[in-house]
Amino acid sequence: MPEQTIINKNPIIKDVKPFLRWAGGKKWLLKDLDKFLPKKGFNNYHEPFLGGGAIFFNLNPQKKSYLNDLNSELIDTYQSIKDDVESVIQELKKFNNTESCYYDVRSKKYRKESRKAARFIFLNQTSFNGIYRVNLKGEYNVPFGYRKKDFFEPDNLRLVSKCLANTDMSKDDFSKTINNVKEEDLVFLDPPYTITHNHNGFFKYNQKLFSEKNQYELSEMIDQIKDKGAYYILTNAAHFKVKEIFDKGDKISKLKRASLIGGINAKRGKYSEYIFTNCNK
Repeated sequence: MPEQTIINKNPIIKDVKPFLRWAGGKKWLLKDLDKFLPKKGFNNYHEPFLGGGAIFFNLNPQKKSYLNDLNSELIDTYQSIKDDVESVIQELKKFNNTESCYYDVRSKKYRKESRKAARFIFLNQTSFNGIYRVNLKGEYNVPFGYRKKDFFEPDNLRLVSKCLANTDMSKDDFSKTINNVKEEDLVFLDPPYTITHNHNGFFKYNQKLFSEKNQYELSEMIDQIKDKGAYYILTNAAHFKVKEIFDKGDKISKLKRASLIGGINAKRGKYSEYIFTNCNK
């Protein structure tokens, strides 16, 4: 009989969902996630590239979690929900899913933390494809999305706040997050993809955001994670160069997923992604 994976979920908080749409998010991985988790469970949880947090919310770890992302607006939003979710909910209720309200909110800068968080959620949920994009002045410039769906769920945000209660959040370079990692912790790594997928060139996508040099730095960080006796799970595009950088003799899997970016008429195909891990080696 195969050994069962011990899931370290918090039994008090159930059915919490990500509250943001996020390009490159890992919802597609959730159905297969148990295959990659340490079978004997893990201690604390770490996510240096948080984004929409699909893996974190699915795991809903019982113990301490360390969540990090270079996007300061994103982390500030998580922090506001953790600190005062009811104020964020009240601010969200002031917005309407209309084109005029969207562009009005998009044009404004707020000082109050709960209002800034509400703005971030509202723009994310009502924009075109939920893309996070800013111009050279650092101004969010994604157009209105004409979505019919409600742009927030108050009860889910309250669950999110509870889920975040035992977290430390930061806005550092990913390499600094290694300092918190201890033996038998789990580190989930989902870096911005420097390449597209499959047989495309290596320097085509997100090069400014996450360069080839960064990929090698991340590879070195994985060596440090292993030296500490901790677990890692890394997702990345299925490309020969990625395999060359991250092949450490650990388990490598290739999964297929549908492309999630693009409008209604966009050509959406299947992309392969690598999962590298030392869990259950």
